[in-house]
Amino acid sequence: MRRSLTLTVAAATTMVLLAMLVPMAVLLRSYVLEDRLAQAALEVQTTESVVSVANGEEGSISSYVDKVNADGGNQTTVVLPGGASIGPEPGAEEQARIAEARTTGTARVDDVDGGTVILVPVSLGRSTPGPEDTPVIRVFVPAPGWESDLVRSWAILLALGVSLLAGALLLADRLGRSFVTPLGDLASYAARLGVDGRPEPPPPDGPEEVRELGVALHRLVGRVEVLLERERAGIADVSHRLRTPMTSLRLRVDGLADPDERSRIGEELDQLQATVDAVVREARRSEREGLTGVVDGVAALADRVRWWAPLAEDQGRSFSLVVDVEGPVAVRAGADDLAALVDVLLDNAFTHTPDDAAVLATVDAAPSGGVRLVVEDAGPGLPDGDVVGRGTSGGGSTGLGLSIADRTAAESGGGLETGRSAALGGARVAVVLGAG
Repeated sequence: MRRSLTLTVAAATTMVLLAMLVPMAVLLRSYVLEDRLAQAALEVQTTESVVSVANGEEGSISSYVDKVNADGGNQTTVVLPGGASIGPEPGAEEQARIAEARTTGTARVDDVDGGTVILVPVSLGRSTPGPEDTPVIRVFVPAPGWESDLVRSWAILLALGVSLLAGALLLADRLGRSFVTPLGDLASYAARLGVDGRPEPPPPDGPEEVRELGVALHRLVGRVEVLLERERAGIADVSHRLRTPMTSLRLRVDGLADPDERSRIGEELDQLQATVDAVVREARRSEREGLTGVVDGVAALADRVRWWAPLAEDQGRSFSLVVDVEGPVAVRAGADDLAALVDVLLDNAFTHTPDDAAVLATVDAAPSGGVRLVVEDAGPGLPDGDVVGRGTSGGGSTGLGLSIADRTAAESGGGLETGRSAALGGARVAVVLGAG
């Protein structure tokens, strides 16, 4: 938004400045030309007086013309009646115009290459002199070019335009910052919600609309927290209410005469109790960890992999853990999620391979940051088809394990890949967990 506002102001200001400065530059050039023509008119009058007084004495006229032409500006020439010229020699194409001015006795102004020529016939005061006895004053006025005065004026105009553009951009940047900074603070606050608990909200700042947005966001956060608290309280209440009938059922089960029936129903009650406890823990998980937990991925994964070592030892299975990264490395996942992730991958490896098939777990750094867990085995490998899709499996299982692992990886900002192990020849599952 800030960049777009600055570019828009820059484009609009540039167009306005061009529309204003270009005509002013052309007008300055016209003023310079008019000033030179005015000076040339004064030079014609002075030269006419000198020629009239000199009465044909070429020495006096030549001295004056040399003095006038010494400044390098307008160039004055006196064309004598005989055709001789004192001063810069006029071109051949001007001879006809000079003859016409002498014949008609009328001054004229002509545009020529490089400037303007003024021709003025001079009356010497004799009685009815013929045209052939009339000298003509010629003044050449060069067109304005890259002279210092004109260039200085153009430079001032350019500096003025640049200053106005810089001021407009600075004003646009400040205006954009007054919008963007409060919005950025609100975005950062919204991004931290559920991750860092409830962070301190930014103070209302910026334009009125942005302040209203901040107030509305704060109200929304408060309402969501109230709803979550009611949900947690409701689930806890349900759990509390279920404990009494479950306790009563357990007492009745204990009174059953058949030990097998008592054991079977007792196990089902234990599973029901575990399910209720898991639901309550999951409902309160966001309160403990936030919407997305952040834990040391190296320690959490390695500890859970080691937890499976006794089972591998009981089966006589070769089981190895390689940690190829120095911790701690924070990842965006909860400790329970990582434990469930390891359990899913290793349970698949242990369940779908022979007891003597080797299993290798590797924890290393992910290429894009975070941690990668690779589980490889020496079994028959993964079945053909989509083994990650929820509810699909080619190995006789529910097909939910790899789907859960893929969801955990995706929620952390990573992903899951499957293939064949180059080292052991069986299945290979690599899970990348995004950095926290």
